[in-house]
Amino acid sequence: MKVKFMSLASGSSGNCYYLATDTDVILIDAGIGIRTIKKVFKERGLDMGLIRAVFITHDHADHIKAVGHLAGKHNIPIYSTPEVHQGINRSYCMTEKLDEAHTHFIRKGETMQLKDFQITCFEVPHDGTDNVGYCISIDGKTFAFLTDIGHITETAAHYIGMANYLVLEANYDETMLRMGPYPAHLKERIAGPNGHMSNREMADYIANHKPEGLRYLWLCHLSKDNNHPELAYKTVEMALKERGILTGQDLQVIPLKRTSPSELYCFE
Repeated sequence: MKVKFMSLASGSSGNCYYLATDTDVILIDAGIGIRTIKKVFKERGLDMGLIRAVFITHDHADHIKAVGHLAGKHNIPIYSTPEVHQGINRSYCMTEKLDEAHTHFIRKGETMQLKDFQITCFEVPHDGTDNVGYCISIDGKTFAFLTDIGHITETAAHYIGMANYLVLEANYDETMLRMGPYPAHLKERIAGPNGHMSNREMADYIANHKPEGLRYLWLCHLSKDNNHPELAYKTVEMALKERGILTGQDLQVIPLKRTSPSELYCFE
């Protein structure tokens, strides 16, 4: 079975990830404008009618912006934990509120089956109302999504360890954050245990705990002001090399673009 993956956008301005078989599509987050989603689908020759559900990681605006439109205008179910749904309904960016018919719950640690997708959500440390990552298996291929995470917990490590394809946050470079223009309280929030993960922290973790079956690592949610794709990539490349792991050979490492789509990856 072919499995396709694409990032439509990955960053503080908006996040949306596409995961598909030949007949069914799910989205992880929908934090970009609906016009942008439609534009990407049209340009890539993709069918929005195949979207079976959207799974939300947490209630921050850059992860939920388009969910009201996708539910109300396209009749697409929106899945998240009960707490995240409460946060979605309170959010200022939700000009189109979710109705009960499109509100579906998934609880942390539980696994559900949707078409060919076996989906488990799990807790991650971040400062939203409630925060989850997703582990999704399709025909023996396992994807893990951890888009906003302050540090690697035992639970997060468990699901990272299962991944063949991993989307993991590399939000900031520590020096750029420290020397940058953000106020002290925001720097502390970003660097805190419930904030975001730095290039170095993420790179060191993967270098020391690389899952045996991991083939692709996508670096996600890069900061506009405190990071750069080449810097994130080099940090990971160097940490892996110190452990004898070669990027491009032993592991594919790809920084995702903040405001434009990635290529469409196809795996068999």
